[in-house]
Amino acid sequence: MPALALESREIGVTQRLGPADSKAFEPIDQLLLILPKRPPAALWHSIPQGNKLRALLKKRPAGETPAFQTRLSNKRQTLVVAGKIAGDAEVFEQLTFARKLVAAATTEKAGSLGILVAGFSDEQQHALCNAAVAAALAAAFNLPEFKNKTTAEKIKRIRLLGLNSKVDLSRSIAESKGNNLARWLTALPPNKLDAKNYADFLKDLATKHGWQYKKFDTKALKKLGAGAFLAVAQGNDNDSASIVRLRYRPASSKAAPALSLVGKGIIFDTGGTNLKPFASMLDMHGDMQGSAVAVGTLLAISELKLPLAVDAWLAITENRTGPNAYKSQDVITAANGKTIQTIHTDAEGRMVLADTLTFASRDKPKLMIDYATLTGAVINAITTRYSGVFTNRSDWHPRLKRTGRVCGERVWPFPIGKEFLEDLESDTADIQQCSAKGSADHILAGSFLAEFVENDTPWVHVDLAASNHKGGLAHVPTEVTGFGVRFTISLILDEKLLKAEH
Repeated sequence: MPALALESREIGVTQRLGPADSKAFEPIDQLLLILPKRPPAALWHSIPQGNKLRALLKKRPAGETPAFQTRLSNKRQTLVVAGKIAGDAEVFEQLTFARKLVAAATTEKAGSLGILVAGFSDEQQHALCNAAVAAALAAAFNLPEFKNKTTAEKIKRIRLLGLNSKVDLSRSIAESKGNNLARWLTALPPNKLDAKNYADFLKDLATKHGWQYKKFDTKALKKLGAGAFLAVAQGNDNDSASIVRLRYRPASSKAAPALSLVGKGIIFDTGGTNLKPFASMLDMHGDMQGSAVAVGTLLAISELKLPLAVDAWLAITENRTGPNAYKSQDVITAANGKTIQTIHTDAEGRMVLADTLTFASRDKPKLMIDYATLTGAVINAITTRYSGVFTNRSDWHPRLKRTGRVCGERVWPFPIGKEFLEDLESDTADIQQCSAKGSADHILAGSFLAEFVENDTPWVHVDLAASNHKGGLAHVPTEVTGFGVRFTISLILDEKLLKAEH
């Protein structure tokens, strides 16, 4: 099978300071015009053909996005897509607003997309420009497809106009690269992203970005006692399953990790012996999105050149049926020595994460975050608009919620702890894998995983309810959202969680 190759275009972004005169509009094919809820009269005099645009705005009902569309009477007949938003709108609203404007502007042949944010303070202008650029970069990226005729480009370049001062876009661009990578990996068909190809792709990616790469194959994992991971992998028809560790080291190559990212990489989930029905299995090639988010986050950190030693641990296997597949009531011994009574083979995610969390936590990182499309229960609790977060530092709950608001990838905290383990008591092993009753499975799964975190490592578990959202979410236009990259970068840079008291 040919090696995987991520084909992504670099979208150039330029900035023009000063008033947006007619000359500034000459190279623009489509223009996003972002206005305050009540544009001041003086604003229209500073925009070419402002009186025409003002008259159109007055004719349209309030509250619609976009507020109106028209064309300028210039040589390019520039399409104008205008919208109004409050200067103090929350980030999620800014990103959603930007996605809708970009979608309206990119129905035409790809060209130069202009962004003019007018009538706001400098701080608000910069925030809205970043939201619009994030939405444009997400829309410009094509997910993998295998057609004779490929999808046309949507955006060739981005130009920011009418700026009061230069906008720092480095973070938005880095987060975009990470999110695009996460979505691209998740959307790959399962016969393209098999376990071997995934590991090989990660090796190539590590070489490209100067990361350290190590693959723990099934033989090595047996020596390490990774019985929980191997129980899931034993149903495969080959031994291509592995745990891959990537290391980003901007300073000393031997530095201990400040941050460890752990991802569930179930590249196809049949449910195992407890086979899923058709509708539930159809999109299970995306059950590896947690690992994709971990890799995408590592890429964003690397692009930003953050001065942190970071590891990414990726648990890569299928969950298949077959004569060797693990079964309900099997007793498995995990890497930390705990015995697990298996109840349902479709609860495989917590099995592969159990050993991977143990290995990652043994390096004593200052913070460990795992990402997983783990339970349907969390979707039942909060829908696919938010993701659930769980932590062994319960006083972090307000900080995790605040981070979600600040970055636009919203989360909702749930409790975990010893009291919930009463529902996982076993007569034959140290712990049950899950409860046969199935109630509050997201909380039980988080409480189960906490039992495999060693050294009291500060840990956050992200149950990716928002990994897929019909119609897109925030600035991302595709159903596959890549949720988690922005959240993690915000935890590091905005909330500064790595500097918290542990």
